[in-house]
Amino acid sequence: MAHIVITSGPTRQYLDPVRYLTNASSGRMGAALAQAALDFGHQVTVVSGPVSVEYPSQAKVFWVTTTQEMLDATRIAFSTADGLIGAAAPCDYMPEHVEKNKLHKTGSDISIHLMETPDIVATLAANKLPKQWVVAFALETEDVRFRAIVKLSRKACDMIVSNSAQAMNAEDNNVEVILRGGTVLDQFYGPKPLVAAGILRLIEKHLIAPIAIA
Repeated sequence: MAHIVITSGPTRQYLDPVRYLTNASSGRMGAALAQAALDFGHQVTVVSGPVSVEYPSQAKVFWVTTTQEMLDATRIAFSTADGLIGAAAPCDYMPEHVEKNKLHKTGSDISIHLMETPDIVATLAANKLPKQWVVAFALETEDVRFRAIVKLSRKACDMIVSNSAQAMNAEDNNVEVILRGGTVLDQFYGPKPLVAAGILRLIEKHLIAPIAIA
């Protein structure tokens, strides 16, 4: 049995007390992966942004809001885990300054300076132990496979799951699973629970089993 940490859902970066940057991630893929991992007999910890989806009761769930909070919680959970599946869609940018009070209309345009947030998967993959593994998700709108392979190398992951923007807040998903080195292992299409089971089978075969044998 492996202990698997799964990040799920979106994060929020507030502009003022009521407005924030985010995306349409529903957490459905993360929840499906959590259930699939449990079905394979693994221990599961979920680090989730704000979603309405329900996670399996057997999983330990930590709720976060911002990308930095997700990184901090995932780092702690991953420190004692065997693997990480980064299925979340963290907000990539945050405002340089967060207003203490609600922004009101003045009749003029405003400009907001955005800074990059930390890359959760890349940060943790760069510091993982030899027997730990990291699986990333790559959601792209163009050159999907090419960009996924670039991310696989740049983030030093062991496997990446490539999908398109159509997966956001959808019941179904269409993914391609790519192993380190750029080998395309398989493609899965259908309801997210079915896709999640296929992904977990490949993780079992290529990441968990080789370490267990070693």
